[in-house]
Amino acid sequence: TLPCSCCLSLSLKNKQKKPIKIKKKRFFFHLHPVVFSMVEQNHSPGKELQHRTRAESPGKKNWHSQAYALGAVSNFMSTFLTFPIYKVVFRQQIHAMAVSEAVRQLWHEGPQYFYRGIYPPLLSKTLQGTLLFGTYDSLLCSLSPVGPHSLGHRWAAGLMSGVVEAVALNPFERVQNVLQDGRKQARFPSTFSILKEFNSYGLWGRLSLGYYRGFWPVLLRNSLGSALYFSFKDPIQDGLAEQGLPHWVPALVSGSVNGTITCLVLYPLIVLVANMQSHIGWQRMPSLWASAQDVWDTRGRKVFLIYRGGSLVILRSSVTWGLTTAIHDFLQRRYHSRKELKD
Repeated sequence: TLPCSCCLSLSLKNKQKKPIKIKKKRFFFHLHPVVFSMVEQNHSPGKELQHRTRAESPGKKNWHSQAYALGAVSNFMSTFLTFPIYKVVFRQQIHAMAVSEAVRQLWHEGPQYFYRGIYPPLLSKTLQGTLLFGTYDSLLCSLSPVGPHSLGHRWAAGLMSGVVEAVALNPFERVQNVLQDGRKQARFPSTFSILKEFNSYGLWGRLSLGYYRGFWPVLLRNSLGSALYFSFKDPIQDGLAEQGLPHWVPALVSGSVNGTITCLVLYPLIVLVANMQSHIGWQRMPSLWASAQDVWDTRGRKVFLIYRGGSLVILRSSVTWGLTTAIHDFLQRRYHSRKELKD
């Protein structure tokens, strides 16, 4: 790194120390033109952080561990805070009922059941954040080591990270959807009872009827959702950061807007997954097309009935992804600040 002006003047006065060679200065600009030009021209705090992480040397591997860790912590915190909203939305998707009726049903079951099923989503969402942010960062650095990253690079990295997420986390979502269905409480009172049921099937049955029931719509939903989120998260955040807003506001708004739009676009797939994965057992296990047709018929063959409960979906998506993005951005800033102090 270059010495500051005070150190440079002191070193010139001290004849015993070696004078600083001009070659080192030229060598710095030769190796790091991206860092110098971005810090010089861009005074936005959000962009400075983003460009600083993009311009790190491709040979360094420290971005791997910190990306996975930050994703895990941010998703854990946002999931714990927004789980009550999620459970009300799930009841709407399964029973096609109003918000007040879903809340009344949960209240009638008792407070002891209100957080029933929180452990699978808490674990799955923590793993989701670990895989989603970590895999995306790894793939993005592989596609474009130096940056700036284009829209195509962000889209491809987000799409592939969504595929990894779907393969790894579909079993968790499957167990979670069975637990949260009020009709299954008597037969399957715990996670262990559901796992015991799945393990009683044959090898193919464990995959197709058990842990990976509804995998194809989950794969399509997660891959497209991740691609949309990561493609537009940074541009929106950068545009808001230029307005001189506090550091947490651009990240919060960017995550909220992206989460809301993505969830509304993919909401029919969310309803289809919830209905497919609520079925359990060998009997009455409809195919993908039959499940989609059943959802369409149950909703009276009307699009607005499929989107019933959309108000809560907007609220949940806005809060969840807004908190996740803001917490992730805050932790990332803290990490880079500590790293600069150590250096």
